[in-house]
Amino acid sequence: MTLSVDPVHSHVGFSVRHMMVTTVRGKFTAFQGTLDIDPADFTRSRIEGDIDVASIDTGNADRDNHLRSADFFDVASHPKISFKSTAIARDGDGYKVTGDLTIRGATHPVTLDVEYAGSAKNPYGQVVSGVSATGAINRKDFGLVWNAVLETGGVAVADKVKLELEIQAK
Repeated sequence: MTLSVDPVHSHVGFSVRHMMVTTVRGKFTAFQGTLDIDPADFTRSRIEGDIDVASIDTGNADRDNHLRSADFFDVASHPKISFKSTAIARDGDGYKVTGDLTIRGATHPVTLDVEYAGSAKNPYGQVVSGVSATGAINRKDFGLVWNAVLETGGVAVADKVKLELEIQAK
């Protein structure tokens, strides 16, 4: 069964260390995708999606504009982030979903820890499925290399970015 991501009931977020001492969280508010679910065997499913990078929201307009600039995502040249699964494997009570992630024109395989919550009918009679996913990437692998060295040592933005997704599809 092929389902479309419901952005009203989904969240695509991230977090990264800032100034070596705090964590900044953000999200993307515009995204779409499909889950081609095999309800009998989730490992035979496929997941893909796209994120509109201009929809980045960290709660600070100046920071968001900097993230959209050529220093980071370069939205003018690379308006989308995309993911397409290539393998799904059972991992204890959950799954490992491996796929190709493309950011800023660079594509690398990533593996996410995924919990498939199953499917149910919503009050309107539609079948919905839920997937929670977490993982981490090194932003420099994708050309997101801007940084500032702090006078006390360290850098303004960590290389490791944690990914947090809550997806409902219908």
